[in-house]
Amino acid sequence: MRNTAPLSTTEWSQARAAIAAAIDRTELVDLVLALCNIPAPMGRGREAGEFVFEWMAREGFAPKRAGLVEDRFNVIGRYGGHGDGPNLLFTSHLDTESPLYNERDRYGMKPETVADKQWLGAWLEGEVFFGHAVGNDRGPMACFLMAAKALKKAGIDLAGTLYLTACPGEIGPEPAEECQGPAYLGKELGAQYMLTHGGVAPDFAIAAEGTDYGVNSAACGYAYYRITVYGESVFTPLIEHPAALSAHPNPIVRMAPVIELLQSWARDYEGRHRYESAGGTAIPKAQIGAVRGGNAHAMGAGSEVCSLYVEINLTPAQKIADVDRELKALFRGAGFGGVEVEPYVVRHGFDAEPAAVQPLHAALDAAHRLVRGTPIAPSAPVYSSMWRDHNVFNMNRIPAVTMGPTRWRPSIDDLVACANLYALAALGVCGRDR
Repeated sequence: MRNTAPLSTTEWSQARAAIAAAIDRTELVDLVLALCNIPAPMGRGREAGEFVFEWMAREGFAPKRAGLVEDRFNVIGRYGGHGDGPNLLFTSHLDTESPLYNERDRYGMKPETVADKQWLGAWLEGEVFFGHAVGNDRGPMACFLMAAKALKKAGIDLAGTLYLTACPGEIGPEPAEECQGPAYLGKELGAQYMLTHGGVAPDFAIAAEGTDYGVNSAACGYAYYRITVYGESVFTPLIEHPAALSAHPNPIVRMAPVIELLQSWARDYEGRHRYESAGGTAIPKAQIGAVRGGNAHAMGAGSEVCSLYVEINLTPAQKIADVDRELKALFRGAGFGGVEVEPYVVRHGFDAEPAAVQPLHAALDAAHRLVRGTPIAPSAPVYSSMWRDHNVFNMNRIPAVTMGPTRWRPSIDDLVACANLYALAALGVCGRDR
């Protein structure tokens, strides 16, 4: 076994100085802008993946691709691994939350929202980055790429393997209704596929996304539900309008009290199922995301069918069967007949076992103290109340957290500090090969 003893205080100080000197501020800015100006909206990512692959190859990180589909693949590079230290995996996603840039955008976004140049571009105003890809999620990706380069440039070899991974699909989409097949797959072809088929063997993982420098291991999953109300088709000249909307024959009209009932339930749901642990606080939210009913080109007899599509977050303590029973009991108790409740996407939330994730947390805390001068703090509940790809690793018994720089419009200094922090955390986990 190689010598991977902990570094002394003097060695940590020397490593900190060497890493800081090896991170070129201008190079980091250039990498962020180049990577974040590659359009990678939901369902795309090939161009961004090719860029990361070529960068890793040029810098000597021996990249490879692992893809379920040809145009959206994971990129996996590596550094170190010449001793017996623990292995650490960094991951960020290539795709950015955005419009779909097809005909469906007109049903979900205003034209001026679709036209916002921040979806597909990035730029600096003074010292501050603009562009959604910088925060979500290629700014933190650039930070861990530069962190690995700094370790290599500083001559700091790692005992354990440092995996550098860029994954598609974390944003989505999800198959639904007529939108089926590989083009509509999201998470199945991202970090989950990479962990299964990418040739990686991590002891720990960090989902590098903006958390305002907080850390958490807990994360929500989610379920997408279709709630369908059935009614009666009535020729418009014969329609009668009862005072109670719930008694109306048209299911589109009957959706009004259904929505009111769901909204009341959603407010109660997030309070009753609030999750608190050492890994973070998760507040499971629920929101109506879409509605379908009737045919706009043939309305003479109203509609017999109307469906709501609802996203319901799931904390690490929740199971889909319990939520399913709760929803169905809600409608039965309210006396709504002819309502069909069905999930069409289910992804559970997860949390790391506290003792198992402690070494990772300790390494991040030590790095945070060195770089930012304070202990690392738990992230805000919002960062535990969403899906992030560290869920994939925690569900597979690999202790994982999410941690990253300022989420919204980070500065150059933010990202330089984050690159330093990631490099020191990697050294703290993997150990120095001697």
